[in-house]
Amino acid sequence: MQESSTKPYLIRALHEWCTDNGYTPHIVVTVDANTIVPLAHIHDGQITLNIGTLATNRLTLGNDYIEFQTRFGGVTEQIFVPVGAVSAIYARETGAGMGFDVIESQPYPGADSTASGPQAVVDGTVPAATSDKGTPPDDAPPKPPRLKIVK
Repeated sequence: MQESSTKPYLIRALHEWCTDNGYTPHIVVTVDANTIVPLAHIHDGQITLNIGTLATNRLTLGNDYIEFQTRFGGVTEQIFVPVGAVSAIYARETGAGMGFDVIESQPYPGADSTASGPQAVVDGTVPAATSDKGTPPDDAPPKPPRLKIVK
C-alpha cells in the first residue's frame, strides 16, 4: 500500500484553523500546464488565491486537486489547482501558515488533453501580468511571508 502525502491534510487543517479564527486563508500556487487560473493574475509564475468561504463557491479541498468557483473582476471563473502545485497556505491577516515543496502535478482525470481550455501555461512559459507601463499592476496581491518548507 502506497503512503499518501500529508500535504492535502495539512492544507485542509490550516484552512479550517483560519476559518475558525476569522482569518482569510490564501494559497500560493506555482502555475503549470495542469493549473487552470485566470492568466492576468499570474505573477512570476505564481498566483495567490483566496480560498475563504466568502470568496469561493463549491470549494473542494481534495487529496489530489483543489477546485472552486470565484470571481475575478466581476467574472465567475472555475479554478483548478493540483495539490502538488500548492507552495503555501497562510492567513492573510497574520501571515501564519505553512510552506510546501512543489511537486510535478498530474492533469485532471476528466480533462481532454486536446481541448484548448483556459490552461495557464502556453508553450512552456507563464505570462506575467503587467500594466501598460510594464510594471506589476497596483491590484497585485501582496507577496506572502517567508514560510518554512514541510516535507
